[in-house]
Amino acid sequence: MSAVGSTRGGSSFLSALLATSAFATIFAGGAAYAQQAPASDDSTVTEIVVTGTRIRSEGFTAPTPTQMLGQADLERAAQPNIFTAITQLPSLQGSSGATTGTFSTSSGQQGLSSFSLRGLGTIRTLTLLDGQRVVPANVTGVPDISLFPQLLVERVDVVTGGASASYGSDAVGGVVNFITNKKFEGFKANVLTGVTTYGDNHQWLAQVAAGKNFLNDRLHVQVSGEYDWEEGVPPGGFGEDAPGSRDWYTTATLVNRGITNDGAPQYLYREHAQAYQYTKYGLISNGPLQGTAFDQAGNPFQFQYGGGGVPSKTAAGTVSGCYSNGGFCVGGDLSGNVGVGTSLQSRIKRMGTYGRIGYDLDDNNEIYGTLNVARVESSNQPNPGGATTGLTMSCANPYLPASIVAACAANGITTFNFGTSNALLPRNISVHPTRTQYRGVIGANGKFNALGKDWHYDAYYTHGQNTTNIHVKDILLMPRYRAAIQAITVGGQIVCADPIARANGCVPFNIFGGKPPSEAALAYITPKNGPYQHSVQKQDVASINFSGEPFALWAGPVSLAFGGEWRKEQYHVQGDPYGDGNTDSPNTADYPADPVLTASGANWFAGNYHSGRGSYSVKEAYAEVNIPLVNSEAAGRANLNMAGRWTDYSTSGTVYTWKVGATWDTPIDGVRLRAVTSRDVRAPNLSELFAAPVTTTLPNFTIPSNGTPPAGQPSGGAVTAFQNVVGNPNLKPEIAKNVTIGAVLSNPQWLPGFSVSVDWYNIVLNGGISSLGAQQIVNFCYAGMTQFCGAFNLNTPNAFINSQTFNLASIKTSGFDIESSYRFELPSVPGRFTVRGLATNTHKFVTNPGIPGAVAVDSAGQNSGATPDWKFLAIQSWDTDRFAFSVQERWFSDGRFGGTTTDYIECKAGSCPVSTGSNPTIDYNRMKGATYVDISASYKFGNGLQLYGKVDNLLNRDPTPSPQTNTGLDANPALYDLLGRFYHLGLRYSF
Repeated sequence: MSAVGSTRGGSSFLSALLATSAFATIFAGGAAYAQQAPASDDSTVTEIVVTGTRIRSEGFTAPTPTQMLGQADLERAAQPNIFTAITQLPSLQGSSGATTGTFSTSSGQQGLSSFSLRGLGTIRTLTLLDGQRVVPANVTGVPDISLFPQLLVERVDVVTGGASASYGSDAVGGVVNFITNKKFEGFKANVLTGVTTYGDNHQWLAQVAAGKNFLNDRLHVQVSGEYDWEEGVPPGGFGEDAPGSRDWYTTATLVNRGITNDGAPQYLYREHAQAYQYTKYGLISNGPLQGTAFDQAGNPFQFQYGGGGVPSKTAAGTVSGCYSNGGFCVGGDLSGNVGVGTSLQSRIKRMGTYGRIGYDLDDNNEIYGTLNVARVESSNQPNPGGATTGLTMSCANPYLPASIVAACAANGITTFNFGTSNALLPRNISVHPTRTQYRGVIGANGKFNALGKDWHYDAYYTHGQNTTNIHVKDILLMPRYRAAIQAITVGGQIVCADPIARANGCVPFNIFGGKPPSEAALAYITPKNGPYQHSVQKQDVASINFSGEPFALWAGPVSLAFGGEWRKEQYHVQGDPYGDGNTDSPNTADYPADPVLTASGANWFAGNYHSGRGSYSVKEAYAEVNIPLVNSEAAGRANLNMAGRWTDYSTSGTVYTWKVGATWDTPIDGVRLRAVTSRDVRAPNLSELFAAPVTTTLPNFTIPSNGTPPAGQPSGGAVTAFQNVVGNPNLKPEIAKNVTIGAVLSNPQWLPGFSVSVDWYNIVLNGGISSLGAQQIVNFCYAGMTQFCGAFNLNTPNAFINSQTFNLASIKTSGFDIESSYRFELPSVPGRFTVRGLATNTHKFVTNPGIPGAVAVDSAGQNSGATPDWKFLAIQSWDTDRFAFSVQERWFSDGRFGGTTTDYIECKAGSCPVSTGSNPTIDYNRMKGATYVDISASYKFGNGLQLYGKVDNLLNRDPTPSPQTNTGLDANPALYDLLGRFYHLGLRYSF
């Protein structure tokens, strides 16, 4: 649904109309619930819009299922960002938010709130505001929900099926449509505070909105403003020191044995994994002195390897009793582990203002304008210091203790390899994205009479601009770092060994131990002006739509909708010279030329942002028709709904989308059947088309030990490498086929207030735009696919893997959606009771990378991803005129490890098949699901004042480990709650 109007007096027919489950179910196309509210007797329906269709016709039932959250549902969630409440719907899988992306330095998506339906990704879900597109907040083309005017949102519709024929590109997984109150009169305010049971992530929210009618109720003015501060959850420390008093982090890791065909598992699930190439304050990692570590004071000591590991003391630097291919031991000294040193939630500061002015030309026609100005600032720590391995250090380094210098001489070596967590750095890496959005709309809507028939119209033009600035602070500039740690003595002074670096300001520092570098050395290796990216996304849209009932057939009037749209998307992004390179980003006073640095860029430890620009335009026209086929007491009511859209992209040409669906309200009391199939598209976004290389750091990248490496490339071991992902201007739109078949039982006479719906869905997407992961590219090359061997160089210190996007992949997913609600009253008990449940089953989620020799992987049930087998949301509430209480359960089923290109096979030693890249063998492959219980209550004091509170994750359920093949955080915020029990308390006021 999109909007239901009211009289100019401001009374809302919507609340009363949705007070019955029967209407909510029939109107939304599924079992749905909205909070009951009184209606005025003079209310009249002035407009009916259903999100899953363009048809506007009273009594019309769309064949596409739609889940709805009303204002009461959003208020009960008690969240500073209503995005969090909406993502609890089971059909939303893999959405991004404040707790995702915090592990990353380079993605630019930290703190970005964007929806993903069906696990298909945020780029395949279309988000609308009052049925209109919103300017993207990121180069991937997705908006930031936290920039929306949240206090004026009165309903959110989630269309769980393809809708490209109605709305165009991106609606492959479905549509999320925010509907604002356009006739609000009066004043309302909301303040909210919250904190976790661990005393962190303090939150403060303040919102106000006001509306007033003027000029004999013809001029409608609404304004709103809000301020949100969320402290975030800070990072933990080194080792397994989780933030606060949380104790669930155990460095769960998948250790790679490197052997694939000996009947034993290739991967081993292990907790308390120890990366043996580095320690907190430094470790000699090969040669005769291997195993010599340094304490904070710089004194050498013998490092304690896990599992009784014994260093080989050879150039290979392996450790017997440990796992040389993965580079891990188990147990031992874990003080240098870095995985938990990442923020569990980004810090957020959000400010937004919104205004709407509408003028009624007459009782049926309105012109209006809106302006939305909002800003979101976030910050997070992705990495504590920047663990660095494979450093070649000289035995003549004057900072070395005398005992190590003597040991070098005694063993006849002049250099050794060295690794460190860089815990000596006094300040850790932090990332600071800021998004500022300006969006204006002018439009007109209403109805007119033509050829004796009433026609509704809606026309608007919108211009939006989003500016994103990302600053990264206290991060290593790697060529300078490598120069500063190589010290010599000249004239009795310790200086940098490289004369070129020395002549250009190099300041040496002692890497052996935990003595912090001098401020001069810090300024050299972590300059004040760190990685920086400035990007601007612009969007212009002109749209016009008509809807009416031109004629009638034997079963009723035929409804018709048609219209057209023109849209232009453009962006430009600029990186700093040290990350981007001097060709696109010349040196400046803030980033002066330095011959030590690589002119092509990628000089930072992470956050090597690159420049790019591009634009495309699109022209579209569509038509939709609803034909009543049957309308009788004996046979019920049946409708045929069809739509088609012609779309012409300036980059990729013409594409067609369509939809065919039907509904049948059977003669059986309350029973409706529905089915719809559609052809949907997602056009490549600007980043996929035009982006210059996006570089990310891959610490501990695993080099295959099996297969045949290309000439000059290493075999086995691990390395820190850069991954460069580049755009492709020749990309074509992705094409998807959606099918949904379902049944609804709505408010039967034998059980008033009860609704239930069951829908089976099937989505097949071809020509999926994807880039192969760095590990895939290398694995394919070592497996004999030589076409991939020119895309990487794994030799240190500048190891890299290049990856380009192509229309390669296909995705097939299917499953069930179940929704049920029951509203009832009990004798002698005041108030109303509501029970509501929603469940989504992902039966399969098969991804085929489209590469010869690659195997399709079914990631349904992989709890390390976003698509568990079952996901469930249940709400039980009791509402009286003054008091409300509710209990909510969020649950998802047990699952396993894996990814979109990897599905592990669990087996025991002696019974394992040959391990492959897509189906590697593993000794343990189970992840427990989770149940989260939330409770909320509110009390109205009268005079418009309401006190409310909520506790999320009442039982303080810890996350299940989600192991990786390196030492990351090893937790999955897409499914599991990482924060713990959360308390919320707030006040609402309205008049």
